[in-house]
This record gives sequence, structure tokens and C-alpha cells, in this order.
Amino acid sequence: MTNPIGATTPTGQPTAPAPRSALGGLGGDEFLKLLVAQLKYQDPTSPTDTSSFMSQTAQLTQVDTLGQISTQQSGLLAATLSSQAAGLVGKTVDYLDSAGTKLSGVVSSASFGTNPTLLIGGVEVALSSITGQRAA
Repeated sequence: MTNPIGATTPTGQPTAPAPRSALGGLGGDEFLKLLVAQLKYQDPTSPTDTSSFMSQTAQLTQVDTLGQISTQQSGLLAATLSSQAAGLVGKTVDYLDSAGTKLSGVVSSASFGTNPTLLIGGVEVALSSITGQRAA
């Protein structure tokens, strides 16, 4: 059973609002619940006009599309970072250690993902700590 906006629980406490998406708006599930509640409680003598309904449907499509784009861009970022890390294997790089000291060494291996690391002289170094690459 869905609760209309401003509803209370069986104990009389107000229902908590659903968390908003990272986009600052309603997520797809919340939007559908709101749309169903709107249709369920509309006045039959004055139904919602079709242009409003179509506008809301278009907004739902946009929210879903933006979610898909965000997921795809996260994957693209991980692939790009992984490619950069792989390209440094066998190269001499400069990097900053956790104390901020500038060091250098040869990259022997790389791990992939959204936070790739490089193995330099037996020490794992985040790709973001690399400050430069030396000419061969």
C-alpha cells in the first residue's frame, strides 16, 4: 500500500521522506510512486491534463537516462585510469610518498579499477601520486 504525501504511519508518526538521488531530484522508483499516487488521488471530475502527464513521463525518462550516463562514465573513467597505469609499467616515474617526499623508481606492475595503484620498488603507489615520467 502506498502512502500519499504527508501521510502518517499506523503509530501516528509522519513518514520519513525518501532519500533523494545524487542528482538532487527524485529517483526513478520515487518518481513512479509519486505519479501513481497522483493518478490514484486525482479528482475524477477534473483529471490531470495529458500534457502534464507527458511532461512527467519525459522527466522520468531523463532521470533514468542520466543514471545510465553516470554509470557509463564511471566505467569509462576506470578504463582510462587503468590504461594510464598500464602504460607506465617498465617506465621510471617520479612520485610523492605518504609524507610528501619526492621519490622515483621503475614501475614493475599495475592494478586496475577506479583507483589504480602501481608497484614501484615493492611499494604500492596510487596513480594519483605520480608527478612525472622520466625519458627513457
